[in-house]
Amino acid sequence: MAETQATDLEVLTIGRVSVDLYPQQSGVPLSKVQTFAKSIGGSPTNVAVACARLGRRAAVVTRVGDDGFGEYIRADLAEKFGVDNRYVTTDPDLRTALAFCALDPPTDPPLLFYREPRGPEMNLRPADVPNIADEVPVLWTAGSRFAQEPSRSTVMEVLDRRNRRPHTVLDLDYRPSFWNSPQEAGTHIGQAVELATVAVGNRTECEIAIGTSDPHTAADRLLDRGVSLAIVKQGADGVLVATPESRAEVRPMPVEVVCGLGAGDAFGGSLADGLLAGLDPVEIVTRANAAGAIVAGRLACSDAMPTPAEIDEMLARGQ
Repeated sequence: MAETQATDLEVLTIGRVSVDLYPQQSGVPLSKVQTFAKSIGGSPTNVAVACARLGRRAAVVTRVGDDGFGEYIRADLAEKFGVDNRYVTTDPDLRTALAFCALDPPTDPPLLFYREPRGPEMNLRPADVPNIADEVPVLWTAGSRFAQEPSRSTVMEVLDRRNRRPHTVLDLDYRPSFWNSPQEAGTHIGQAVELATVAVGNRTECEIAIGTSDPHTAADRLLDRGVSLAIVKQGADGVLVATPESRAEVRPMPVEVVCGLGAGDAFGGSLADGLLAGLDPVEIVTRANAAGAIVAGRLACSDAMPTPAEIDEMLARGQ
């Protein structure tokens, strides 16, 4: 990819990366899968890929292991997806994280994480995060960042320095296996909400972060904590989008689900793109819904991210 100046970046994401292994057989448990195909995964990394696919200049802050999987991630981010990989550092002690998926059921595939004793990005330190994190137009991070030290303190320090500069996006992103308890997750993710301008999560993630799964109550609580845009995903019931001035329900996009894993990350990439474009919140979420639906109808995450033309086509078909 062409050399990008750090100050030219539009989106910087911070969080996990993994090699995702997708089964080539659908509808069977992991024990019955015979073959897998690999792809880059990890929610914040997928969001950066989605942004790049939409024409945005994106980079990711993460860590990989000193191994072949780490080499694969670093090379494909830059050469295949056009994501700036200069902030993908190598951890000297930990292996690149793996995530095995079983399409059983395809709508909500279970994941088996190999992160022993932990994923290398949990070792993120302040020196790993560039100074541009303070002022990049969109900073995106996720709730899983706060599960362990030193990642927790590192990212909280970044958010604190950023001082709620638009657009500071927090994906509530609750992964039970990363935490000792839901209560611990709620404490730390809830603290991060206090430093975000945009918060996005499903009903379960809202329950963990702010103590309620009711969409409108969740939106109220997020806004009360100073978030300027609250987005609550409701599955088949659509998405609630709320600001201090207004709120609306955005209907879901119908799709035959092949794999539900990457839909939220496509939604996130399109959300970041819409924020950068200055779109109305309802239009932002409408386009993000279409992006998510496209990826839900495909296998894999990063490889499946849509182009602007594909989102436009999906929206045209849905009208």
